[in-house]
Amino acid sequence: MNILFFKSIIQRNSWFTLKSVVFFLSQSSPFSSYKLKLNPPSNKLNRALRIKDIFISSKSTHFTSRQNHLRLIQDFLETDSDQFTAQNCFNDLGFSDSPTENLPVFFNEILKPPCTNKENSKFNPIVLSNALSSCGSKHNLCGGIQYHCLAIKTGVFSNVYVGSSLVAFYGKSGELEKAYKAFEEMPVKNVVSWTTIIAGFAQGWQIDMCLELYNMMKNSTLKPNDFTLTSLLRACTGCGALGQGRSAHCQVIQMGFDSYIYICNALISMYCKCGSIEDAIFIFEKMAGNKDIVSWNSMIAGYAQHGFAMEAVELYGKMKDEKIKLDAITFLGVLSSYRHAGLVEQGCACFDSMIIHGVKPAMDHYSCVVDLLGRAGLLQEALDFILKMPIRPNAVIWGSLLSSCRLHGNIWIGIKAAESRLLLEPECAATHVQLASLYASAKRWDEAARVRKVMKDRGLKTITGYSWIEIKNELYRFRAEDKSNTKVKGILGVLSCLVDHMKILGYVLEMPEEDIDDTFF
Repeated sequence: MNILFFKSIIQRNSWFTLKSVVFFLSQSSPFSSYKLKLNPPSNKLNRALRIKDIFISSKSTHFTSRQNHLRLIQDFLETDSDQFTAQNCFNDLGFSDSPTENLPVFFNEILKPPCTNKENSKFNPIVLSNALSSCGSKHNLCGGIQYHCLAIKTGVFSNVYVGSSLVAFYGKSGELEKAYKAFEEMPVKNVVSWTTIIAGFAQGWQIDMCLELYNMMKNSTLKPNDFTLTSLLRACTGCGALGQGRSAHCQVIQMGFDSYIYICNALISMYCKCGSIEDAIFIFEKMAGNKDIVSWNSMIAGYAQHGFAMEAVELYGKMKDEKIKLDAITFLGVLSSYRHAGLVEQGCACFDSMIIHGVKPAMDHYSCVVDLLGRAGLLQEALDFILKMPIRPNAVIWGSLLSSCRLHGNIWIGIKAAESRLLLEPECAATHVQLASLYASAKRWDEAARVRKVMKDRGLKTITGYSWIEIKNELYRFRAEDKSNTKVKGILGVLSCLVDHMKILGYVLEMPEEDIDDTFF
């Protein structure tokens, strides 16, 4: 960037303070290039003023120019009257709390020659790795980018531990493109580096990318370890890819990791989330006496998810018999099982027993009880339970009560739930639609019209919900009344047969038959 252009910005705009500089730095990218085709960058990043040239240059011939640029910014920062607190970005390096002290020291250190591998240096690989880890844990993208620039300037970017920390930082911050760029530009990669980038994409549920990286790792001289396969299994769990999950399971067996507890726990979760409860049970029972609390909780949650309430409760009883300490996740799984089975008394008793076991109920536990009461038609009891909660109910709890009111046709409590939820999530289009429908059902036409007008004025639109199914390792996505699939006639024929079969078994339809015909045909 031309130094005169940057200087003119400072001279013409008094608002261009340190806060602006840090913002621009946070939008810039300290990368050179990357080859893998990923999602396009956001428009905000494209529009942001980039001044990375000021801080980074790989050519020594540009050092004098870069030094002048830095001196210009430093002089500006020292005379700036806006006392912006910059230690949020730099305090991990051990600077003092005074912003007027921090910034000159920071820039002076950057201007010094590289201090790589000096044990007494503030910017050695260990310090930078810890600082990046801290930024990743706190989702401090601004601070982490500064440390990235510092790593390049001080020459420690080539250190494999710093590079891996950068990959982990960007992955935890949700910046997968930048994570891959940092990974690609690492001159040396080890197993930790590969595992970290796979874990980053697993966090984003990008299974195809995880598998591609895993295959690239196998084709290199490095061998995947148990943590690599755990990350791969988590990716399969997140997107419900059963076929790829089975392939990963084969890799686990082939490499001899099938006896590791955390690998088995990841397999149980994967099979439960992907719909193969039988395989999850097999893994769980095969663990014998090697189970930990995560194993038990994963299996209970799997039973609850698949509607096997009695099996989940039986497993809960076994945990108590074996004197295993119950935790909050255990109770959440058991409460979910009671909720699906409609066992109100047992569910309430389980909730009350949490205090006896030394577990403090959290928001999710209260939400389960509200849903349990609501599904059973005890709407007034559910409302009273919400009003007596020691913590403020969130939008999920009010939404659960609203859904129960729609199911049982209770207009007035439904209006109360919808209005309460909109106070917490005023931009929720679905709640606006439900509230307008409830007002109309109560013949309160003015309120219904007002809600629709609010939606129109704010441009609120409901988001289409999709379901998916995996067939022969390929995921198919569809929505309600979706007729875009080329095999829609065959699909609707199967659905019609299923409806007829349900009637024969004595199940009562929850919607009029003519509506079903309109939906199908």
